[in-house]
Amino acid sequence: MSYFLRRNEQNLFHGKFSIFPEDLITHAISTRIGGVSAAPYDSLNLALHVGDNADDVLANREKFAKSLGFNLSDIVTPNQVHGDKIFRAEDIHRGRGSKSYADSISETDALITNVKNLPLMLCFADCVPILFADVKNCAVGLAHGGWKGTLNKIAAKTFLAMRDNFGTTAENCLVGIGPSIGACCYEVGENVIDACQKAFPADIDKIIIKRDGKVYLDLWAANKIQLEEVGVPAENIEVAEECTCCNANWYFSFRAARKNNLKETGRIAALIALK
Repeated sequence: MSYFLRRNEQNLFHGKFSIFPEDLITHAISTRIGGVSAAPYDSLNLALHVGDNADDVLANREKFAKSLGFNLSDIVTPNQVHGDKIFRAEDIHRGRGSKSYADSISETDALITNVKNLPLMLCFADCVPILFADVKNCAVGLAHGGWKGTLNKIAAKTFLAMRDNFGTTAENCLVGIGPSIGACCYEVGENVIDACQKAFPADIDKIIIKRDGKVYLDLWAANKIQLEEVGVPAENIEVAEECTCCNANWYFSFRAARKNNLKETGRIAALIALK
């Protein structure tokens, strides 16, 4: 299993997980390269809510969507709030949030669907993209795992929502944990440490890393652990192990932007759909 970048005909790079069968699933993690946005959003910013020129964002979204075989008006995307609400998208929701942030699915951090050719998209800048595919019952999901969502077990809850809605079993659930800030860079304070101890009392040593007098959070481990807690086999979970802060030339990173005295940055996107 592996995560890799593939350059396509539209001169965009797609982050891909080898665990997802390409005959059944369309998916990609975007990079920051290949768009039209100006600094500090340069260049493939896919978020409408960060202060970038809206026409530039829509041009970027159209290019990203077409690079995966979709129209911009196909995409469903939410207003993310670092919560744990999960929304089941149907064909009637096609296009929600694709061209207007005000039209996004309200206050939602995970989407699931069993509708074919209905692409789900979420945006990220250091938080964890978590992609789900049920290859037996034909369903997909996508979750946004910042530290709050991760400690609220949004990854586990997304799998459980797919189980309840589509009959997804742990054995048939494939998961990709995408590029995000790694434990190499994600220094956290006492409030996050205390919350981690409450959320993962038996595994705190696996997700809280102490190094050189500082404390770091391993979001990749925390999301993998919670998925295994609800039965998803370890071999069904693929972790990209790409730190967005270390690789800020490839991915948008709020933490890296702040180190460079920038108040804002763009967002990459994760997209997944059934063929």
